[in-house]
Amino acid sequence: MSVIADNLQAIRKRIADAEKASGRLAGCVNLLAVSKTKPMADVLAAYAAGQHAFGENYVQEGLEKCLASRHLSLEWHFIGPLQSNKTRWVAEHFSWVHSVDRMKTAERLAQQRPPELGPLNVCVQVNISGETNKSGCQPAEAHKLCQAISELPNLRLRGLMTIPEATDDFFRQRQPFRALRLLFAELEAQGLALDTLSMGMTHDLEVAIGAGATLVRIGTAIFGERNYA
Repeated sequence: MSVIADNLQAIRKRIADAEKASGRLAGCVNLLAVSKTKPMADVLAAYAAGQHAFGENYVQEGLEKCLASRHLSLEWHFIGPLQSNKTRWVAEHFSWVHSVDRMKTAERLAQQRPPELGPLNVCVQVNISGETNKSGCQPAEAHKLCQAISELPNLRLRGLMTIPEATDDFFRQRQPFRALRLLFAELEAQGLALDTLSMGMTHDLEVAIGAGATLVRIGTAIFGERNYA
């Protein structure tokens, strides 16, 4: 087995152990392998080990990988900040967008999504920790934004995403995840059909799963430290 295959096996065990520890159903949490800054060879190694869903943060890099893997059954998720002048590339080549935080972006994605591809799956990014340097709508804005997005053509609102403030303190990790889960429940009570809580990364996936995550975004633990050179 390759190092990446070994790493995937270890992450899948961590997820399974966290599901069990939190009393959740086995297999209820999906794994998104975040391949940003990594070569296509690493994506192919993960694919050979059974991984089919991959996340990218940069439009140009992600587009190149989407095009290079058109012959494979990969599912590409865009999870980074999305500028308005780059929405077309994402609408035409990705299956998911986790980082929609304003109506203008959603409207452009809806207009530019080719109908023959089916609806683009969308998560609304919420700045749950209130950090000034983080993308995401404010929690108080999420209700109105989600309702409006749910009414757009060519999009399917799936749920919420967040990147909380990084910390090693268990209780500080748990608080924002629980807050997002509560917001998710409020949106469901509002009548929105949601199924995705995209939260949790390499260092805090167990806490996120315990709080209700349905999808964790894992990069470093699968592919190693990123090279931003």
